[in-house]
Amino acid sequence: MRVKAVILAGGAGTRLTILTQKRAKPAVPFAGKYRIIDFTLSNCVNSNIFDVLILTQYRPHSLNDHIGRGRPWDLDRSFTGGVQILQPFKGYYDTDWYAGTADAVIQNLNFVRHGRPEYVLILSGDHIYEMDYDVLIEFHREKRADATVCTIRVPIEEANRFGILDVDDEYRVRDFVEKPANPPGDLASMGVYVFNYTVLEEMLRVDHERKDSRHDFGTDIVPYMVEQNMDVFAYPYGGYWIDVGTIDAYWEAHMDLLNQPPSLNLNDRTWVIHTRSEERPPVRIHCDANIRDSLVSDGAVVADGAIIERSVISPGVHVGPNAVIRESIILNDVYIEAGAVVERCILDKISVIGTNSRIGRIAQGATDLGITCVGKNTQVPPGFTIGRNVVLGTDLHPEDFSSFENQSVPDGKRVGL
Repeated sequence: MRVKAVILAGGAGTRLTILTQKRAKPAVPFAGKYRIIDFTLSNCVNSNIFDVLILTQYRPHSLNDHIGRGRPWDLDRSFTGGVQILQPFKGYYDTDWYAGTADAVIQNLNFVRHGRPEYVLILSGDHIYEMDYDVLIEFHREKRADATVCTIRVPIEEANRFGILDVDDEYRVRDFVEKPANPPGDLASMGVYVFNYTVLEEMLRVDHERKDSRHDFGTDIVPYMVEQNMDVFAYPYGGYWIDVGTIDAYWEAHMDLLNQPPSLNLNDRTWVIHTRSEERPPVRIHCDANIRDSLVSDGAVVADGAIIERSVISPGVHVGPNAVIRESIILNDVYIEAGAVVERCILDKISVIGTNSRIGRIAQGATDLGITCVGKNTQVPPGFTIGRNVVLGTDLHPEDFSSFENQSVPDGKRVGL
């Protein structure tokens, strides 16, 4: 059985604001030591799928550097597949930036066809979940399906964010509607598909010729197949899955890791999440530091009297004396100076939080999460107060805050964007 995985990793991820200003969404750090794409890549190799194409487009540089030749995932192969990273290119035929997920695949069809796969997995590079694709493909084969869509139950109030399916008792799809304003149900597509290769090639060619198509799997190809009474089935997935496409979802996914027990068990040695790790020294925790319900990564330094509660601390983070961090995600090499208070924030890499400053705030009873985000390489001046739901852009320096009165940035403000 020959299976090829195609990971769609070209999304701009604009709803993640400052986290995707300088990187593609699949390259955004996650859970301290990982990148988002690590979960999909690890699902592939843990499912014995070693023939992987990654289709990139938006700001692919950090993603390319992270994956390299694929050695951490045992994908540095040549004769038996391995990983290939493909970007849009100008060819003999009319090619351009990808118009949609299906267009991305058809523009690279020669690479998909190589090795004559029987089945093709279409995967997203920006979801957090653990799935054995072997079980999925066996379900697809048993149903003798043309295509199989992975599905999960979602809260009905969130169903308008997803493709919604209606199925019969045998899980055959009777209807598929993408992001309906008034969802008819709560069975949602996860954006994970299995196709017989011959069916995939034919559907891509049909879709390519349709002038009214947006060339997207969820919007066009799968609904078309259902309309044509083709054998499309829904695979019911019962595990943890989240699309971290918004700041709130990204923050909530991290908080899920801190639950007891965690929603996703990163300590499961039977399903290792592989990544490319930097060489960092052990964590150093000074006297009287207090750390509760948190993840702390290699190279972090937590000084005397510092308090960390329900937070994720990435490699190389320095937490100064008597600093306080609550319900926050701190990315690599952030420097939080003495006496600073950080609450419900996401701080991007190498940002600096000045002495005795206060960033974000947990507001009890508020209807929104009110997450404050600080961009990469931004320096918050000492003594400043940054409110709830604030977004500070990348590369800001203390002089960029000089126009704010009383050393305070009010709630909801956007700075440097």
